[in-house]
Amino acid sequence: MALELGGMLPTYSLAYRTWGRLSEDADNAVVVCHALTGASDADVWWKDLFGEGKALDPCKDFIVCSNSLGSCYGSTGPTTLHPDGKRWGARFPKITIRDQVHAQMALADALGIRRIRLVVGGSMGGLQVLEWALLDQDRVESIAVVAASALHSSWCIAWSATQRMSIHSDPGFSNGDYAVEAPPRKGLGIARAIAMATYRSHGSLGMRYGRITGIEAFGSNAKAPKEFAVRNWVAHHAESFADRFDANSYLTLIDAMDTHDVGRGRGGVDAALAGVKVPALVISIDSDALYVPAEQACLFEGIPDARLVEITSLHGHDGFLIDAARLEPAIREFRDDLSSRARGDTFISRETASYA
Repeated sequence: MALELGGMLPTYSLAYRTWGRLSEDADNAVVVCHALTGASDADVWWKDLFGEGKALDPCKDFIVCSNSLGSCYGSTGPTTLHPDGKRWGARFPKITIRDQVHAQMALADALGIRRIRLVVGGSMGGLQVLEWALLDQDRVESIAVVAASALHSSWCIAWSATQRMSIHSDPGFSNGDYAVEAPPRKGLGIARAIAMATYRSHGSLGMRYGRITGIEAFGSNAKAPKEFAVRNWVAHHAESFADRFDANSYLTLIDAMDTHDVGRGRGGVDAALAGVKVPALVISIDSDALYVPAEQACLFEGIPDARLVEITSLHGHDGFLIDAARLEPAIREFRDDLSSRARGDTFISRETASYA
């Protein structure tokens, strides 16, 4: 696989899951794209969207979700083996969101998918959704972009930089690399702690923890009983993440996100968005302070055939996961409207809506 920034992967694989069955005409696929540290278990982290009669219906759809290239949950990335028999580690090449989507397109080819009814994803997955619409125009029929943007803002890049610095400053790092068998847990944990703060909102943490202590919030499970509960929350996420994720994979993925710009090589953002030829549902989280609602408004204004929906959530960027039940009717209604349009019954107007 030739990579956008140069270099190549001599071979690669993607871990994936499917739900439902591919139709005889191979035209009922739905592709789900996960967020930064997600995996292919979409029915776990987006369970409210799955089920008969819901937005993602295995009775009708052939649903596919793969672990992104560069991640550490089964797909090729820094933790997998280089052709020399050793782990890639920090040698893993720089990849982009487009590279990730090219790999996903190859998976769709291998599965025999001829038409994709919907590509849907949030956060990093939403960045991938936009690239799907531009890279695979002959196969993709519609997209749903959740809590994402046309390009990674300086705001997002700054937060990525703080997380990258925390990993690079870990004592376990030496000349920008480390042994996979002895990862820099402290630096990775701090990176996750920083990220978690950006994923939530002032109101979300205030409502859940306020100024109560760890013992009041977590009881005997409190790591620091007399500390503020929110410090326990941050410490828990830092520790548990260091147990389950890989630092080089994390660096690979945030680097890929920072390169995101749909306008690169396409004449700029406006020209790229104007080139999205399929109906698009753009979903915004009203309290999102990372991918702010103005960025989804930009997508709505730039994509010719778009609908904008605002989800009311107290939980900031993570609202697209925590309040997934509020996303479900918006996506389901969008798909129902597309079916009506196909029958000639109605059409989707350029409108906005709100789901509380």
